[in-house]
Amino acid sequence: MKKFKDIQALFQNRFLNFYHMDALTDSGREFDYYFVSRNKEDAIKAKTGSHKAEGVVIYPLLKEDPEKIILVKQYRYPVGDYIYELPAGLIDEGETPSMAAIREMKEETGMEFEVYEGGEESLRNPFFMGAGYTDEASSVVFGFAKGDFSGEYLEDTESIKSLVADKAEVRRILREEKVSLRCGYLLINFLNAKGENPFAFLDVETE
Repeated sequence: MKKFKDIQALFQNRFLNFYHMDALTDSGREFDYYFVSRNKEDAIKAKTGSHKAEGVVIYPLLKEDPEKIILVKQYRYPVGDYIYELPAGLIDEGETPSMAAIREMKEETGMEFEVYEGGEESLRNPFFMGAGYTDEASSVVFGFAKGDFSGEYLEDTESIKSLVADKAEVRRILREEKVSLRCGYLLINFLNAKGENPFAFLDVETE
């Protein structure tokens, strides 16, 4: 359903683009709306109707002990502080979400990542991040992490600290720390998962 007349690019760079929309109310009145996007002007989802993921968030259980999960603390400049997150990143051209997850896990933490393929496939569909201000969508890639932490592959502009958290630490983090929304909700699944079948929550039927 199209509820706008036109979209104009106000500012563009390699990371984020700022747009003005000549939006329409249900009654047909025109008003100004502003949003940001990873996409260039010809690929904005309001124009294309696309549902593709621009990024991935990684749900990495520790291979040797699935009762533990790998998290990162990353300094986020808009917040002015470190917040707890799951490893994540953008999907490069030509990559699948799984390929991006393996690469991003290595870059952010230094660890290897084994993708878990089981469960309901629709739960890996792209979900929108914050549709009030961006058309960005992200997919979750589930799996196991192994190896040692390393900052060797971090970019100079990234301030990331990797950590292993058990369920007691996750509960503390959710009570006391600043946490990203998608991390917080995925950690709820982690807290309710059982070690013998840590991805059982993916077996839910969606039909």
